[in-house]
Parts: sequence; C-alpha cells; structure tokens
Amino acid sequence: MILFLFLSFSVFVFSKEAYAYLDAGTGSYVIQVVIAFIFGGLLSVKIFWNRIKGFLTNLFPRKD
Repeated sequence: MILFLFLSFSVFVFSKEAYAYLDAGTGSYVIQVVIAFIFGGLLSVKIFWNRIKGFLTNLFPRKD
C-alpha cells in the first residue's frame, strides 16, 4: 500500500509538463465528488451509529 501511494505521488511530482485544459465543468465535478464523499461518510455514520456506540462503550467501559 505504501509503495502504491509513493508511486502515485511520484507520478504527479516528477511528471513533465502537461498541456491540458481544465474548464469550469471539471471544477464543478470535483466539488460534487467531494460533497458526495462527505455526505456518504455522514450517512454511513448515521446508519452504523448504534454499532459504533456499542463498540466504543465496550472498548472504554465506565469505572463506577
């Protein structure tokens, strides 16, 4: 996994010049993907909240 991340990062850092055009639609698409990622994460937490709460309760029990 670390090798994959390193290789992916090096492609962006050590690449030559790219003659590409990014229009407004591309920026809009990137924003949509980021918003969808955030809302997807929030929905996952909402759906699995009872399991998360139960896991944390068992992990850190109260000391009475």
